[in-house]
Amino acid sequence: MMIKGGEYERVLRYLDEDGDGKISACELRNRIGMLGGEVGLREAEMVIAAMDSDGDGFLCLEDLVKMMEGVEEEEKVKDLREAFDLYDRERCGFITPKALKRMLKKLGESKSMDQCRAMIARFDLNGDGMLSFEEFRVMMK
Repeated sequence: MMIKGGEYERVLRYLDEDGDGKISACELRNRIGMLGGEVGLREAEMVIAAMDSDGDGFLCLEDLVKMMEGVEEEEKVKDLREAFDLYDRERCGFITPKALKRMLKKLGESKSMDQCRAMIARFDLNGDGMLSFEEFRVMMK
């Protein structure tokens, strides 16, 4: 759900029923309801309180952008975790050269153990010969 540029303004205009440029808890609840979701007023108030940068009890465009980008970042991390787990078959928390070799073979690429070690070494920030999830994230950027 990548939203760019002017699309944030369109989302704000959709959620902002009274056109004042801000989203209230009632507006958020109503619009989510119109989309088929179900959010109580208390939950909507909690979202507003958590994301409201200026403390006025409403979400402005800047708050909405931060909220949407936070959701996108969470989705990216979740997707990366799933990809990492495909390599980390032993669930040791690392991608080893052996695991990399096995996954590349499944993907149709045949690499030697030395080639796999070299691939890992390029992103192995702590020099332990394996990729942690954080090192994997750096590699995938």
